[in-house]
Formats: sequence, structure tokens, C-alpha cells
Amino acid sequence: MATIDDIVSKQKEGAQFVVTAQMLRLDPEEFDTLVQVWLEDGPPGFELAGVPHRCCRDGEFYIDRITVRKTATEK
Repeated sequence: MATIDDIVSKQKEGAQFVVTAQMLRLDPEEFDTLVQVWLEDGPPGFELAGVPHRCCRDGEFYIDRITVRKTATEK
């Protein structure tokens, strides 16, 4: 199972890329909660580069995909 650190570490600094719930093997509800934490505390090594994509499940909207830009080189 891929982690966010695995995905981010493969990117070059300044690269723009997409992170999805499916990539992290999370339900949209779980991914939405994770993204909300990133929005409050700052994401790990990247910044949001666009408006998060939302899906609708049972009448509720959840973030299921975000476009981000890598900000720091992992060491």
C-alpha cells in the first residue's frame, strides 16, 4: 500500500501532480478527513495547487482527488 510519503518522494521539487483516495487505498470519506488535516496543519512536503475534486456519496460531498505541488526535497 502506497503512503503519501512514497508518492511525494518520487516527485521532483516544484512538480505538480495528483493524489487520489484510490492511490492511498482510502475511501473518499477517509481521504477527505486526511486532506482536512493537511489543510489545517500543512501538508507533508507539498502545497495544494488547485481546487480539490469532490465526489458525492449518499448526498454528501467528499474530497477524492487533489492536485498538489512538491515544495521540499526529501532527504
